[in-house]
Amino acid sequence: MISITNLSYYLGSRALYDNASLHIKPNQKIGLIGLNGTGKSTLLRIINGEYQSDGGTISKAGDVTIGFLNQDLLSYQTDDSILSVAMQAFARQNELQIKIDELLHQMEVNYTDDLVDKLGKAQEEFDALDGYTIQSRAEEILEGLGFSTDDLHRPLRLFSGGWRMRVMLAKLLLEKPSLLMLDEPTNHLDLPSIQWVEKYVQNYEGSVIVVSHDREFIDNVVDTIVEVSGAKLNYYAGNYSYYMEEKALRNEIQKGAFENQQAKIRQTERFIERFKAKASKAKQAQSRVKQLERMELVDDVIDSNARVNFKFNFSQQPGRHILHLDDISKAYGEKRILTHSTARLERGDKVALIGANGRGKSTLLRIISGSEPIDGERVLGYNVSFSFYAQHQLESLRVEDSMLEELKQANPTKSDGELRGVLGCFLFSGDDVFKKIKVLSGGEKSRVALAKVLLSQANFLLLDEPTNHLDMQSVNILIQALQQYEGTYVVVSHDRYFVSQIANKIWYIEDEQIKEYPGTYDEYEWWQEERKAQGLGPSSQPVDNSKMQPAPATNGHSSNGKATNGRASDEERKEWQKTLKNLTRQVEESETKIAQLEERKKRLEIELADPATYGEDKLMQAKNDEYRHVMAQISKLQDEWETAMLEAEEWEKKLS
Repeated sequence: MISITNLSYYLGSRALYDNASLHIKPNQKIGLIGLNGTGKSTLLRIINGEYQSDGGTISKAGDVTIGFLNQDLLSYQTDDSILSVAMQAFARQNELQIKIDELLHQMEVNYTDDLVDKLGKAQEEFDALDGYTIQSRAEEILEGLGFSTDDLHRPLRLFSGGWRMRVMLAKLLLEKPSLLMLDEPTNHLDLPSIQWVEKYVQNYEGSVIVVSHDREFIDNVVDTIVEVSGAKLNYYAGNYSYYMEEKALRNEIQKGAFENQQAKIRQTERFIERFKAKASKAKQAQSRVKQLERMELVDDVIDSNARVNFKFNFSQQPGRHILHLDDISKAYGEKRILTHSTARLERGDKVALIGANGRGKSTLLRIISGSEPIDGERVLGYNVSFSFYAQHQLESLRVEDSMLEELKQANPTKSDGELRGVLGCFLFSGDDVFKKIKVLSGGEKSRVALAKVLLSQANFLLLDEPTNHLDMQSVNILIQALQQYEGTYVVVSHDRYFVSQIANKIWYIEDEQIKEYPGTYDEYEWWQEERKAQGLGPSSQPVDNSKMQPAPATNGHSSNGKATNGRASDEERKEWQKTLKNLTRQVEESETKIAQLEERKKRLEIELADPATYGEDKLMQAKNDEYRHVMAQISKLQDEWETAMLEAEEWEKKLS
């Protein structure tokens, strides 16, 4: 269908492509992958005819049509409704509809056989092109991408860039080109829309090339991986999971060939060095020199799967309770986000907040951070310090600072060497660390901002779509960093692979309530499928945080405050609340003491391992006695903490 042969393309003196070749077959689904900056989007623009190559040929079959979804379409605006914009895909049907309407208008005043004949031919062609179904098809795709029925007749200009991108995607899907090229199609989609597009692309009758950092999306929709690496297009006949296995095998073979060749080169060089001055061997030595010059060198393997090892230091250890949201309500005019909802976060919770756009995920993150006004109560736990990452906060980076200076601002206690190590984990090396923020791309700024958050010494992180603008290698680095993080976090993300690797709880907003699934994303998906199979509705949930809120004080009480229907009186409830408050304070005090003793225990362990200590018998004995005393205190406090916690939970049940 399309053949790319010996393609060359240069940016200045740097070759993005050098004699690269690729054949795109009919109905083939290709995932185009590679590090940021290797030229994936450039290749799509070359295929689309926007850029001219510096060498090679691109041959296309005569009937090939191309549809290209790219980030430039974000800026497109019009007063036309989104339904009208999507239906621009049906150019011929729209022409025929206008012609049919004109003919019908003419026939009202001038009914002739000629007009009847023209009308019949136009209607016949319109029917053959399924013209009577184009509106319903457009509505189906737009609603699949997350638009409500009421949205369809609103002007495109009223929608944000991400929603306009969905409209342009709908138009492309309706055009059904023989080659559909999608550049980061999931960037502006929520999870339900991603899953809808996934199914659509799987069943698409034409060929597809997808550039995406969403590993699961790529894995589910493609049958071929083309990796851009070393200015070449490397072909793998399978999905992303197959690519990972095959790539590892190829790397192993290449590594062996490289090491064998290097050993042969060293052996040959030793022979030349030893015998080049010896007359009887000079001819053989010269022959070996020519042999080395003719040798086609095998490249060493470049490991793109970076391994990172972050050492997180908290400025202070938090208590067990990180956050309480009690009886929270939030609305924007008539649109209600949350109504009398409650949620709790405990130390060590790794929460992924998922769901459709417009449900209030980012709003909830701002509520948690305290930057969004609410009705209800938000209570941060003891010693909790948080750091917030969101896309708009990239603008808060100081543009005249270097990357190194920005990280120094986040954690002044770190040395330049340590900060350079962190930047190295985020793929900045050498003199890159001295680049000013103003010259960085969006993806590079994202990595700097994420590094700042991770260096902040906060024990509670809030991350809003942290994988946007990151390539797969950078996403993998972020996954490793969060897996090593010992604090608590809430992450908003639509990247299913990312979420499956970093979350131990799932939150979502439904029926204006914060709902929780107490398990990983894979377990959550299994649970959802099981409920669908049983014909149970989405409102049947395993955990509903709204059920944790106390009933209003007036329910079940008479006007004199006495209990009715077996419920406690106002006086009794006040006593219960007082008891619960005392127990909660006792729990937090125990947690503080335990944390202090744990620190002392660590210091003693270091001192006991010091040769200066175990070289002095009396000092060693004193340290051992202190260590046993600290361990006994920790054990006692843990028992007290557990008892108080159990009692507090019982009083919470009484009050609920």
